[in-house]
Amino acid sequence: MAAPWEDVLRNEAAIQEAAAVAVDAALLEGVLMRTEWEPNASDVVNYAPFTLLPSAVPSALFEQAYAVQQDFNLLVDAISQNKEFLEHTLASTIKVDDFTAQLFRIHMQVLEEGLAQSVFLGINRSDYMFDCGVDGTPALKQIEINTIAASFGGLTSRTAAVHGRVLKVLGKSEEASRLLPNNPSKGLALGIAKAWELYGSQSAVVMFLVEEVQRNIFDQRCVENELWNRNIRVIRKRFRDVFEKGSLDDAKRLYMDGQEVAVVYYREGYVPKNYDQQNWEARLLLERSRAVKCPDIATQLAGTKKVQQELSRPGTLERLLPGRTEAIARIRATFAGLYSLDMGEEGDKIAATAIADPDRFVLKPQREGGGNNLYGEELRQVLEKIRDSPERTSYILMDKIKPQPAMNYLLRAHSPLQVSECISELGIFGVYVRQDKEMVMNKAAGHLLRTKAIEHADGGVAAGVAVLDSPYLV
Repeated sequence: MAAPWEDVLRNEAAIQEAAAVAVDAALLEGVLMRTEWEPNASDVVNYAPFTLLPSAVPSALFEQAYAVQQDFNLLVDAISQNKEFLEHTLASTIKVDDFTAQLFRIHMQVLEEGLAQSVFLGINRSDYMFDCGVDGTPALKQIEINTIAASFGGLTSRTAAVHGRVLKVLGKSEEASRLLPNNPSKGLALGIAKAWELYGSQSAVVMFLVEEVQRNIFDQRCVENELWNRNIRVIRKRFRDVFEKGSLDDAKRLYMDGQEVAVVYYREGYVPKNYDQQNWEARLLLERSRAVKCPDIATQLAGTKKVQQELSRPGTLERLLPGRTEAIARIRATFAGLYSLDMGEEGDKIAATAIADPDRFVLKPQREGGGNNLYGEELRQVLEKIRDSPERTSYILMDKIKPQPAMNYLLRAHSPLQVSECISELGIFGVYVRQDKEMVMNKAAGHLLRTKAIEHADGGVAAGVAVLDSPYLV
C-alpha cells in the first residue's frame, strides 16, 4: 500500500511550510484539545495531534468496514437483550475481574426490578486494522468494538478540511478534492435527538456524563452543538453531581437540579478509576431510571473483550442473529483469531502456545480507553505468572495483526517535526435506536482514522500515542 506522497516526503522545505499551514488550519477548524497542565481550562488550548498528510487506505476495505457496521449494531443490540448469553459468557471473568463483576451486579439488579427504560440508544465504534497476510494482500480485521464513550466523532469531523488545505499547499488540489466528507458528530447527534424525541418530553434535557478531567471537551462540544442547533437542551454533569443532586420520582423519571433528563450520554464510566463507592451508587441510580442511557449497562457489557472472544466461537453468531446468514458472513469475515484463556485444557494449550511464541499474539484485559494491551516479552512474563491461576480468565488472547507501515509526519504541540514509520487504525461509528422491540434507526455515522508510529504497540489519541488522520482511498 504505497503512500501517494513519496515525492513530497523527500522535499524538506515543502514539508516545513506545509506543517506551519497545517497547525494554523487545525486551530482555525477547531481540531483542539485542552492542555495537560490546564486540563479543565479552555483559555489555554492547543491543536489535537494529527498527521501532516492523509494516510492511504484500500478503498475495498474501507467500503467493507462501512458495509458491516449496521450488522454490528444489530449484534450489539441483540447481545444486550440476551441475559443468558451475558451471564454464561462473563461467568469466569466476573470471578476474577471486580470491575466487570460490579457492572454485572448492577445489570442483574436492574433486570430483577424490571427495566424502566423503553427506548435504547447505541453509539458504538468498531475499530479495524489492515492485516497484510502471508501473500501481502491487506485484509480488514476487527480490533474491538467500543460500546461506551467512543470518542473523536467531533474532532474527526473537522480533520479532513485540514488535510485538504495541506494537500493544496503542496500542489495536490486534485488529490485534495478526493478526500471524503465525514461528519460523525452530526450522525451521533441524530441518534441522541431521536432517542430524546421518543422519550416524549419536550422540556427534558440531554445529560452528558463527563469525567473530572476534561481535556477532550471540544470533541464533545461538536456533538453538543448539533443538539443545541435542534433546540435540545444539554447539561454536563459528573458522577458526583448525580450522587449529590440526582433523584428519581415514582415513575422512575430522572431529575438533575429539578430538570427532567431524557437521555444520559456517557463520556465517562468505562474504566475502574472512574468509580468510587459514590460513583457506583450514582451509576445504579442512572440505570434504574427511565432515562435513555447511552449505553445502558447491558450494552456496556456487550463491548467487553470476553464477549468479543465468545463471538468468534462456531455457532455463536447464528444463535444471536438467527436467520441473518449474510450479516453473519459479513461480521465473521472481519474477525481475527481470538482465543479463550478459561481454566481447562483449551486454555492451558493456548497459554502454552503464546508463552512459546509471544510475538504472534496480543493479550487483552477487559478494559477500554487504550493503552491496556500486552505484547511480546511483557505478554510472555504476565502469562507465565498467571498461567495456572484463574486470574488468566480476566484476559483474552488475539492474533497480532500485522499491517503494512507507511511514512508520515505526526504533528504534536511542542514536538520536533520528524518523519515516522506509521500504522493506522480505522474506526466506523454506528448509531442505533430501538423502542421496545422495534429498531427505529440503524446507521453507520462516519469514520475515524488514527495513526501511530510503529514503535508504539498500543494506545489511542486520548492515551497520547495515536494521532488523528484522514483516509485517502487507494
